[in-house]
Amino acid sequence: MRSSALFLGIDFGTSGARAIAIDTQGDIQAQVALPYPEPQANQPLAASWQQTLDALLIQLPLPVRARLAGIAIDGTSSTVLLCDQQGQPIADPILYNDGRAAAKVAILQTLAPPNHTVLSATSSLAKLLWYADQPYFSQAAHLLHQADWLAFLLHGQLGLSDYHNSLKLGYDVENLAYPGWLENHPLRELLPQVWVPGQPIAPMRSALAQRLQIPANCLIHAGTTDSIAAFLASGAQKPGEAVTSLGSTLVLKLLSSTRLEEARYGIYSHRLGNLWLVGGASNTGGAVLRKFFTDAEITQLSQQIDPNQPTEYDYYPLLQLGDRFPINDPTLLPRLEPRPESPRDFLQGLLEGIARIETQGYRLLAQLGATPLTSVHTAGGGAKNRNWTQIRAQFLGVPVKAASYPEAAYGAAKLAADLGMIPDR
Repeated sequence: MRSSALFLGIDFGTSGARAIAIDTQGDIQAQVALPYPEPQANQPLAASWQQTLDALLIQLPLPVRARLAGIAIDGTSSTVLLCDQQGQPIADPILYNDGRAAAKVAILQTLAPPNHTVLSATSSLAKLLWYADQPYFSQAAHLLHQADWLAFLLHGQLGLSDYHNSLKLGYDVENLAYPGWLENHPLRELLPQVWVPGQPIAPMRSALAQRLQIPANCLIHAGTTDSIAAFLASGAQKPGEAVTSLGSTLVLKLLSSTRLEEARYGIYSHRLGNLWLVGGASNTGGAVLRKFFTDAEITQLSQQIDPNQPTEYDYYPLLQLGDRFPINDPTLLPRLEPRPESPRDFLQGLLEGIARIETQGYRLLAQLGATPLTSVHTAGGGAKNRNWTQIRAQFLGVPVKAASYPEAAYGAAKLAADLGMIPDR
């Protein structure tokens, strides 16, 4: 029976959601993608998530649904919502990039240790402190992350999370417990119980399973964040292997034997079993390229580039003042001069500039104590640019290749199938 089983990963991103079903070998058997519905007047955001989740499951082919043995969901990190005792949201969710809780950071600085990941306006814990000041807070029974609440809709058990989503809530991922300074806080009772990502929680609600014609014993697993699901999908598995996401910005994630926390550069570590996923992000990336070129122009001009003939330009491509990593300087000036007459040479200079920043980033992680880089898997739109890949490999001095699978939903499916890198449960 296990050999015929399928496992579903569901990724809730910023603009839509995707579901991917895989077999026990990791081969994709079905996938569905949907944008979030257009918001209706007075419709809560969480309702659109629920609507999208239901639509994704319904659109899976019936033969696939009939073979599902496990489901795991990933969501955007630090997207949170307050629920009552029945799991109903009592206010609109606060999204991952919402900084309304900036004034709460000063309070957190009196509670949390220096350099802690919660000391940010967008952390889950800062958002909980903001919620606590609102008139409806007396109705609150649970604070849940996006992935937590969506999984609750499937398995029916409230107050559960995973240690990836809970990192920015203050959970101690090294000791696998809430720290003392948080255990004694009055808001502790709203915090979720934390599970290992991928750990089986409970079967799908019987009425839901029956309606969707999904087996009654289909297990719902603890989830993860979207970025970690993307890492799991990439194929990186060993310390020293990394994933670079070449999207609008440049995001580096390195698998390391040692944990690294360095708030000066926005560097923090997620636990992956007995290893650590160390991350840093720069403001450079594809958004800078699109300021000067269309996607079609980038494709056409990139084909004309000879990676073995580097330019002499020393660009630091930014859209505006400031970077976070590998240089943490809010006043850092973009460096985009001199600009050559040739669009091809200008594009090559920009691509080399981003590759140079990527290289500096991985070197900084190693200097601060992370496992040195051995290879890079590339995700995002830039992964398709072969000449850029060759340029980056020359700068990095290690093999560079496209990620095995580009979709975060595939990584979530690996969690459900127990094919991920979570060996400590």
